[in-house]
Amino acid sequence: MADTYITTSGQTWDQIAYEVYGDEYQCGKLMDRNRDKLEYFVFSDGIVLQLPEQEELSADSVSSDYPTWRAALNGKG
Repeated sequence: MADTYITTSGQTWDQIAYEVYGDEYQCGKLMDRNRDKLEYFVFSDGIVLQLPEQEELSADSVSSDYPTWRAALNGKG
């Protein structure tokens, strides 16, 4: 698996997690790995994201700085 992902316009964290891992609930780990990009809700073209390793993934783990907008949508807030 590649260790980076390049976004296309209109993608969101959960869409990318679903595309890469087949599970939108992995977006928390994706966000943890890319804390410098947490200000994005919808991505533009060409933003490079670092992908977590498979062993870093967990369906029930959410970081403490999980964005309010995503926490509310996922029932975590």
